Amino acid sequence: MTDALELDALWQDFHRVVNMTSQELAAWLRVSDAEESTEPLPEHAGEPTGQHVLAILQKRRTDLTDDDIEVMYEVVDTVTADADVENEPTAEETHRRHRLMTIGHDPLKP
Repeated sequence: MTDALELDALWQDFHRVVNMTSQELAAWLRVSDAEESTEPLPEHAGEPTGQHVLAILQKRRTDLTDDDIEVMYEVVDTVTADADVENEPTAEETHRRHRLMTIGHDPLKP
């Protein structure tokens, strides 16, 4: 179990790296999972981690589960490891940007 100070730091880090709103992430998950003629149901759109991030964004800190905390660490670690302040992705690097967007981080967003 995570202590209160560690959870506070994780909560802040998570909300710092997840710079898309829940509405933006939900829309992105639907678009990224859409086929040419169909769009998945909102609750089934996107990767499981993206869906979990979306669920966390809609929770209060006091309602977090151990699974939520694990996903939050995973997202913070992934975005931090992939973040390259010197070389932020350009619009041409769509694969990298789209991969990060599936977990709620748009590197082109200020």
